[in-house]
Amino acid sequence: MVQEKAGLPPTSGADSATPSDVTAANPGESDPSPRSRFTSPVALPRVTGKTRESRAVLLFRVVAAVLGGLGLYLAFPPLGWWPCAPLGLALVVASLYGTRPRRAFWLGYVAALAFLLPALAWVRPIGYDAWLALVGIESLFYGALAALATLVFRLPWWPVWIGALWVAMEAARSAFPVGGFPWARVAFSQGESLFTGYAALGGVPLVSFAVALCGALIAYAAVRHLPGLRAALLAARAPRAISVPSATMAAKILPLGLALVIPALGLAVPRPGDEGKTVNIGIVQGNVPGEGMYAFGEEPAIVLKNHANQTKLLAQAVREGKLPKPDLVVLPENSTDIDPYRNDFARQTIDESVKDVGVPTLVGAVVAIGDDHRATRSLVWDPVTGPGAYYDKRNLVPFGEYTPFKEIFLALFERANLVGRQSVAGGRSGDLKLGPVTIGAVNCYEVAFDATVRDTVRAGGTPLVVQTNNASYALSNLPPQQLAMSQLRAVEHNRAVVTAATTGISAYVTPDGKVSWQTRERVADMNVVKVPVRTRATIATTVGAAPEWALIAMAVAAVCAAAWRGRRRPTG
Repeated sequence: MVQEKAGLPPTSGADSATPSDVTAANPGESDPSPRSRFTSPVALPRVTGKTRESRAVLLFRVVAAVLGGLGLYLAFPPLGWWPCAPLGLALVVASLYGTRPRRAFWLGYVAALAFLLPALAWVRPIGYDAWLALVGIESLFYGALAALATLVFRLPWWPVWIGALWVAMEAARSAFPVGGFPWARVAFSQGESLFTGYAALGGVPLVSFAVALCGALIAYAAVRHLPGLRAALLAARAPRAISVPSATMAAKILPLGLALVIPALGLAVPRPGDEGKTVNIGIVQGNVPGEGMYAFGEEPAIVLKNHANQTKLLAQAVREGKLPKPDLVVLPENSTDIDPYRNDFARQTIDESVKDVGVPTLVGAVVAIGDDHRATRSLVWDPVTGPGAYYDKRNLVPFGEYTPFKEIFLALFERANLVGRQSVAGGRSGDLKLGPVTIGAVNCYEVAFDATVRDTVRAGGTPLVVQTNNASYALSNLPPQQLAMSQLRAVEHNRAVVTAATTGISAYVTPDGKVSWQTRERVADMNVVKVPVRTRATIATTVGAAPEWALIAMAVAAVCAAAWRGRRRPTG
């Protein structure tokens, strides 16, 4: 039995020992033990020496980490079992409880592999090496999160700090390296769930925080109030048993109660109402003949011809009364594979189809910028005046649209030359006057970037129009994941979202995040949908990145406080 330090009472009440109830492996440190559920730490004496964790406990940690990672994957589309996200997070957090930073790092890394390998399986058409390299790099962020989590376990209210750390980790991987990779943020598994409403309050970061906090509370309930589990997880930190009174029933219920309340509160987040304005938008999906990296086939101008022909079919359906007349039409990203500024055939083909439908049309084109560069462009094409205003994609896909550190990669990897001409990022937001409205153009990959979408809405874009080219990833889990992002963006900014894709999924998402219409993949299709035009801003649109920065500051403060407490603690 660990003896109490002279002059200090034994721990009592609802709380029981955490990893901080016993000393760390470093001599000279002792960890606090909360006297109540989350507060009033009391120092225990130093326990010297290092003990090995039993194989059974280590096996539990690994299995929990793997199952937690798989749980996160199951929450994402196409399965979309959204409750698996907090449950998966709970397993990951439980696997880290009571261990040390080094072991926690690789446990977090293992959990990330179990999550990201299937979640990012859509990268495989590029190459298995690219898929494995991307997952390996991204998993480092989760390993770092896990190592830092072992510090904040020492603090009162540690589920809150775990949630803040999760947001900080996602912010870091959304910015680094080479512009970041914000795909597979946990919020993007919540396109239509009880947590979705938080997007209107604090954007994607607040949704991630709510899910992570919920998962951490479930883990808290398990490791604090299942004595056998807690004793096993803490065995390596304290070679002798710690005797504490059993938690009261109220204390056992509280964490689980909070875990249930958090998603329920998402339903109560206020959202702006309908303003009664609508616009008819035609959506064209032309399809392509090939698959994977050879999706566009070998026939010249086939992508351009398919989308021009499908636009004419839309015009014919309108004339026959099968579809309502559109006010504007949207084509996908890369709906012309030939530069209409430099090629007369491409220009004439587009112009004929737009004249046939008779309304301004948003064309997706890859256009030359000088002799060595290109831009991915959303181009307004008027049936009378032809090409006009445009938006150039700002968030470019590394190794897809440009090659970072190209002198190195082009020299080392022959496949890096497939990028061809390097894309140039645009310099302005995607607000474009198109018929009776100013649409917000967002190009494919950009829907994952908070600031890009927010800037477009703030510039007056409504509805949002996502032009995308998923031809190389058709029938993978990328199209449904991207659609879930559009659902979250709709709620975040109180804007309808219209998606036009070359091969699918083209869709219309209402401002409350419901998918009102969508296409199947790898088929040609078109439709005209009536879309609400909303202009009122949500709280999330107004406050911008402030919630994310606040949560990052909380995470940094928690880590610093835990580190400082470890140094200043009495040594006994």
